[in-house]
Amino acid sequence: MARRIVDLSVSLRADIASDPPGTTPSITYIDHKASVQQILQFFPGLTRDDLPGGDGWAVEMLACSTHNGTHLDAPYHFHSTTDGGKPAWTIDEMPLEWCLQRGVKLDFRHFPDGYVASAADVDAELKRAGVTLQPLDIVVVNTAAGARYGEPDYVGRGCGMGREATLYLTERGVRITGTDAWSWDAPFIHTAKKYAETHDAGLIWEGHRAGMVRAYGHIEKLTNLDQLPATGFQISCFPFKIHKASAGFCRAVAIFED
Repeated sequence: MARRIVDLSVSLRADIASDPPGTTPSITYIDHKASVQQILQFFPGLTRDDLPGGDGWAVEMLACSTHNGTHLDAPYHFHSTTDGGKPAWTIDEMPLEWCLQRGVKLDFRHFPDGYVASAADVDAELKRAGVTLQPLDIVVVNTAAGARYGEPDYVGRGCGMGREATLYLTERGVRITGTDAWSWDAPFIHTAKKYAETHDAGLIWEGHRAGMVRAYGHIEKLTNLDQLPATGFQISCFPFKIHKASAGFCRAVAIFED
């Protein structure tokens, strides 16, 4: 049986609009020529001419957040407690069995920017696709933001997943979800308008805060979700193990056994 893998992860880049201003990553590239002096310091008497082609090594220095690029948020990111007041897991504490499971895609590209998806929306999409959720399914949401990654309007694009939609999933045993948008919740620019009108703080980060009720994690800044069917594949999304961190970079992929 042939195996096909679809990359669901974006590249970490410093020259595109991937995050709000002031939160984008910085990458310093040290090429084979610039690094020569580093090598010479390790080996007294060595000269550039002794190196093949006069080349050293290539190294990159990163200054970034654990939430830049495609990453998996841990329950600790959402709140300090979960599941009735228990300490929320950090990324290095999350169960690894959550991170390699059957994938299910919800196609919400038709919803307008800032729309907050409900439990009814999730239920309707699952019925349309003929999918019944199973415990530990990894559910990813294809929004209008996916096609705009790296563009100036990316952060404000796509729908978000509301509290009741998130609880609908976790009540059925889902423990990892994902989105191709900047956030699992609706873009802040839209939520801010609603808050200004209502002063209801419960609207802010409501999808994330659903993790206070039941522990789960979600992947943000996915890509290529438009290439996925509703199901029939596995998703692998193991996070980089960062001590006591709220998130970890992950190379999320969809695996098809054709």
